[in-house]
Amino acid sequence: MAAREQAGVDGGPDMAKEQRKDRTHYLYIAVIVAVVLGITLGFFVPDFATKLAPIGEAFVALIKMMIAPVIFCTIVLGVGSVRSAAHVGKVGGLALGYFLAMSTIALAIGLVVGNLIQPGEGLNIDEETAKAGAEQAGGSESTTDFLLGIIPTSLLSSLTDGEVLQTLLVALLVGFALQTMGDAGAPIIRGIEHLQRLVFRVLAMIMWAAPVGAFGAMAAVVGETGLDALQSLAMIMIAFYVTCALFVFVVLGLLLKLVAGVNIFSLFRYLGREFLLILSTSSSESALPRVIAKMEHAGVDKTTVGVVVPTGYSFNLDGTAIYLTMASLFIAEALGDPLSIGEQISLLVFMIIASKGAAGVTGAGLATLAGGLSSHRPELLDGVGLIVGIDRFMSEARALTNFAGNSVATLLIGTWTGGIDRGQLDAVLSGDRPFDEATMLDEPEVREPREREVAKEGSTLSSASPH
Repeated sequence: MAAREQAGVDGGPDMAKEQRKDRTHYLYIAVIVAVVLGITLGFFVPDFATKLAPIGEAFVALIKMMIAPVIFCTIVLGVGSVRSAAHVGKVGGLALGYFLAMSTIALAIGLVVGNLIQPGEGLNIDEETAKAGAEQAGGSESTTDFLLGIIPTSLLSSLTDGEVLQTLLVALLVGFALQTMGDAGAPIIRGIEHLQRLVFRVLAMIMWAAPVGAFGAMAAVVGETGLDALQSLAMIMIAFYVTCALFVFVVLGLLLKLVAGVNIFSLFRYLGREFLLILSTSSSESALPRVIAKMEHAGVDKTTVGVVVPTGYSFNLDGTAIYLTMASLFIAEALGDPLSIGEQISLLVFMIIASKGAAGVTGAGLATLAGGLSSHRPELLDGVGLIVGIDRFMSEARALTNFAGNSVATLLIGTWTGGIDRGQLDAVLSGDRPFDEATMLDEPEVREPREREVAKEGSTLSSASPH
C-alpha cells in the first residue's frame, strides 16, 4: 500500500507534465495547420490576406516584449551565481572568436556558390524596381552608431527599449556586481529566480496565440509576394536555400559531431518547435526566450547559455553573411557589372560589421545590403529592388540558419569550457527527459545539482588564484 502511495506521489508530477506536453503538442499541430491555411489564403485571396499582416506583427511583438526580462534574469543568475569572473570571461572570449571564424566561413561559402552559379545573369531592371531598391538605402546604420547604441540611456531603459545588446551589457554588470557582494547578494539572486519563473509562465501563456500569429504572418507574406516574383527569382532563392542547408548540415553538423559528439539531427529534433515558430514568423527573435530555457534544460550551464545565446543573436549571423554575399553577387550580375574578388571581399566585410544587431529583425538584412551597396558601389543600388519582393522568403532562411548556428555554438562552447552536464544532454536529446512546456524551467531539484557543480568549479578557481 505504501509503495503504491509512494508511486502515486512520484507519478503525480510526471503525469501532470505528460498532460501539459500533450496540450502543447496540439498547439504546435495547430501552428502547422495555421501556416498551411495562411499560405492558401495568400494565394487565392491576396488582397484580403495582405490586410492580416498586423496579426502576425502583434504576436511577434508579444514575444519580443519578453526577450529583455528573459535575457536579464538568465545572465544575472548565470554570472552572479558563479564566483569566478574568469569563467565568464573565458566563455565570452571563446564565443566571440568562434563567431568571427564561422562568419568568415559562411562568407567564403556564399562567395564560392555565388560565383559558380551567377544567378542574376539575364535579368532586367525597370524604373519601378530601381525605385524600390533606392528606398531601402536609408535603413542601415554606421559601425560607430552601432557601438554607441550598446550603451543604454539608463540602467532601466535597457529593459524597456527592446535592444538585446543593451540588456546584455546591463545584465553582465549586475551579475558581476552580485559576484563581488558575496553572501550579501544571495537574497537578490533568489528574488531574480522567482522573477524568472514568473517571466517564463507569462511566455508560456503567450505561446497559445502562436497559431493565430502564424496564420496572419504567412497569409500576408504570400499575398504580398505572389507567384510571379517567386517564379522569376526562383534561381537565387533555391541557390540561397541550398547554400544555407550545406552550411548547416555539412559545416555545422560535422563540427558538432567532432567536438561535442552530438548528431545535429537530434539537436534539431529537440528544437523542432522553435524552428517552426521562426518559419511561421520569419523572426529568429521569436524563439530566443525558448532556446534559452531549452539549452539550460539540455544541461548547458546558465553562464554559457546567458553569454552565448544573446551575444550570438547579434554577432553570430551565419545566415545573414551568406545572404549578403549571394545577394550582392546576384545584383551585380543582373546589372551586368560583376564585382571583382577584391571588391567582393571589401564590400562584404563592411556589411558583416554593419549587420550586427539585426539578426531578429525582419527586413534588416535588406536595409544592410542597400546601405553597403550605397557606400561602396552606388551604381548597384537600383538592383536591390530585384529582391525586395522575395526578401521575406529569404529572411526566413536567414533566420533559420542564424538560429541553427547559435544553437550549435552554445553546445560547442559549453563543451570547450566544461559547462555541459553530459548525462542530462544525452537524456534530453534521446527524449527521456522532455522539456516542461508549461513552466519552461526545470524544478529546483533538477537544477541544483548542475548549479552546485558550476559553483564548485568557480570557487575552486577563486581559491587557486593568488591573492
